[in-house]
Amino acid sequence: MKRWIMGLCIALLSFSQIAQAELELVITEGIDSARPIGVVPFQWEGEGKMPSDISAVIASDLRRSGKFSPVATSKMPQTPYSEDQVDYNAWTSLGVDALVTGKVSLNADGNYVINYQLVDVVRGQLTSGESRGLENGELVLTKDHVLYSGRAVVKKSRLRQYAHRISDIVYEKLTGEKGAFLTRIAYVVIDDKAKYPYQLRIADYDGFNELLVLKSQQPLMSPSWSPDGSKLAYVSFENKQAQIFVMDIYKGSREMVASFPRHNGSPRFSPDGKKLAMVLSKSGSLQIYILDLETKKMTQVTRGRANNTEAFWDPNGQSMIFTSDRGGKPQIYRVNLADGSTERLTWQGSQNLGGQLTPDGRFLVMVHRSDSGYNIAKQDLKTGALQILTKTFLDESPSIAPNGGMVIYSSVNDKSNELSLVSIDGRFKARLPATNGRVRAPSWGPFL
Repeated sequence: MKRWIMGLCIALLSFSQIAQAELELVITEGIDSARPIGVVPFQWEGEGKMPSDISAVIASDLRRSGKFSPVATSKMPQTPYSEDQVDYNAWTSLGVDALVTGKVSLNADGNYVINYQLVDVVRGQLTSGESRGLENGELVLTKDHVLYSGRAVVKKSRLRQYAHRISDIVYEKLTGEKGAFLTRIAYVVIDDKAKYPYQLRIADYDGFNELLVLKSQQPLMSPSWSPDGSKLAYVSFENKQAQIFVMDIYKGSREMVASFPRHNGSPRFSPDGKKLAMVLSKSGSLQIYILDLETKKMTQVTRGRANNTEAFWDPNGQSMIFTSDRGGKPQIYRVNLADGSTERLTWQGSQNLGGQLTPDGRFLVMVHRSDSGYNIAKQDLKTGALQILTKTFLDESPSIAPNGGMVIYSSVNDKSNELSLVSIDGRFKARLPATNGRVRAPSWGPFL
């Protein structure tokens, strides 16, 4: 028992602990072809400085999506704080067709009141900010150029979080797709100088609000979120062999779910959260199994001499993709869970591995090996078209945002592992380097 405690320290109070090496996003490639948008600095109706720059968070979120290019504050023709102050001609002359603006004030309870609007600049220009419509048979003024108007009262500690919420609303209103800015990521940090060098951490998708969940003297690997965001499955070597655990990140409790001879790895929750796919080598070669988390019944999915690993569920839960060397070198296959029929999905490149499917099931994102090295690539499963998304030498462990818009992955920069982001269309790229340690095995969590 003492050896177990020394080998692993579960941070039961981890959600009050802030890790000492937060990730800091650094943009590496721009988005010149993205849609211009105005995110006006919110007016602060209080003393001193606003605790969190809400508009800066919103602008950064939209930029990282790869679909928007926020206008620099220094280039804005004006700073309106409500739609009735907008000079529509001035904004359209910059090619801007949408504008986000708002105000922040402090109420008597010490909470922050946020009022904000998303304005259609083109429609506002055409109607001079007003239009007329029928209401109860009478002609009245309408403001249909205001796409969204919101108000929220939040605590100081939640200002940044609510800024992500506004970003989600803006993104969805302008693209028709759900935003994924109010989400979290999990990852493993390896700090060779620390007493517990292997650390499982979670953070907001952009690296802020980093929290230590688990630390160990032995390797931690392959974190994977449950669909409701309350649990993490992961691999630990605390008992001198690979074992799979499921941890409730709010309670700090955990359960060992796999400890078979030799390899236990690659846990992955099913879309309904009731099952866990994993890779075991108890029969010799690596094979994929499914564990029913309630009944503990284990079902074998793949068989044969080939090594089959890195299972990922189809969004409909009826099939899986996985990596197999049955053809000589690693390629990605799909298995039908009802009848066991299998088909090969990847044919381009000498190796393809670590595959994941976008939430709509249209694209396969994977590690693709070519003459340029190991890169993150996207394959259209309908047409077979392949697009290489990254250019770095050694990329691994891609994980897709729950809206399918971005991919986070581990890459090598200056001989050290760090996390990187790339938009699903490849236009936007950024790094999230930590101030200490190597960062690996990212997992993008579900919508909050």
